[in-house]
Amino acid sequence: MDQLAQHTPAADGWRHARGEASLSDVHRSVAVRSTGPGWRRAAAFVGPGYLVAVGYMDPGNWATSLAGGSKFGYSLLVVALISNIMAIVLQALCARLAIGSGRDLAQACRDAFPKPVAYTLWFLAEIAIIATDIAEVIGTAIGLNLIFGIPLEIGVLITALDVFLILYLQKLGFRWVEALIITLLGVIAVCFGIQIFLADPEWGAVIKGFAPTTEIVTNPEMLYLALGILGATVMPHNLYLHSGIVQTRAYGDTLPEKRQALKYATIDSTAALMFALLINASILILAAATFHTTGRTEVAELGEAHSLLAPLLGLAIAPTLFGIALLCCGINSTVTATLAGQIVMEGFLHIKLAPWLRRLITRAIAIVPAAIVTIWYGESGTAKLLVLTQVVLSLQLSFAVFPLVMFTASKAKMGALVSPRWLTTFAVIIAIVIAVLNVKLLYDFVLA
Repeated sequence: MDQLAQHTPAADGWRHARGEASLSDVHRSVAVRSTGPGWRRAAAFVGPGYLVAVGYMDPGNWATSLAGGSKFGYSLLVVALISNIMAIVLQALCARLAIGSGRDLAQACRDAFPKPVAYTLWFLAEIAIIATDIAEVIGTAIGLNLIFGIPLEIGVLITALDVFLILYLQKLGFRWVEALIITLLGVIAVCFGIQIFLADPEWGAVIKGFAPTTEIVTNPEMLYLALGILGATVMPHNLYLHSGIVQTRAYGDTLPEKRQALKYATIDSTAALMFALLINASILILAAATFHTTGRTEVAELGEAHSLLAPLLGLAIAPTLFGIALLCCGINSTVTATLAGQIVMEGFLHIKLAPWLRRLITRAIAIVPAAIVTIWYGESGTAKLLVLTQVVLSLQLSFAVFPLVMFTASKAKMGALVSPRWLTTFAVIIAIVIAVLNVKLLYDFVLA
């Protein structure tokens, strides 16, 4: 099982052998052609980027984008754009770490840091996944409630069934998991395309919204929402997820094969994240064009947005499209969060359990707190909770980003696939910007 990855020059900088491969039940299970046209080889790498992209458009993004669009119009579109650029760089580093070292981010952290530090990082990663899951469970439950009238409490329990869906699809092959995700993403895109057409936004203002403004930093309320969008966009669990699922490809062990794998994996994640930006911008544009322009500046509840769309857009199908897109987002997000939970737990704790049991445990760790919070709050307060989870994610982000940048910049750990100096510099700037924004957020909140 990928034994060669243990003995490459990149492995020399690590203190211990990697041990069991990341997501060992599907590791190197997707064949990659060594001959034939380039597009056929590139096609083998299409998939992981879209699983990662799901995390960039989950229900938590909806809450922050709805709140930002309804309150500040198109002004925060620039935050979505900057967040996406950061995401593209960081996810490219994840692919680099995985292909260059044969390890996912959790395995790398366990090897590189003393046990107390590694366990702390594991605990923080679990908090991030719980925060992610709260957003996803609420989103899925609200989607089920909006379309089928299912009570939130029952909707929450239904979301737990995704574990069995993943297990079934992975038995068929990891490509089936990717096919489900990409199909649901297509449904989301169609739903938003129709809604944007109905909303008929002011396109000049939309373009202007992508230009930076100092008000984002000087206005604490705007900064809070901007950080929420950042936290909802660049998510800690996605960094662990990508570094694991890239290794489902059987790309070979020679340096040319790895370089080619890195190129195609980076193209895959970049294209997928541009698609995610399209969806995120659509949510914000829809909120700005529908709510902000009509004076409804406090819309953040997903249920409220759903009920207001029909009278404001003048078409009964609009809220149904919103509900369908939300449900698809929720299902997608819970699937990818479950995979991320498995990568984090296995990588940090080195626990050897049957795949179904590992999935059940990692799902329970995330879904039990999410279910309690959702049932406790009910429908009222879910929006504030969704935005808060995204800010929590933003605060967790540095603890995943700094190790990632550190590992990929290490020649000893990465060998020939070490990050170029310009990429490391850019990544360090991104890491510092995220950390500084988070300190400012805490400062504003302590003084407020």
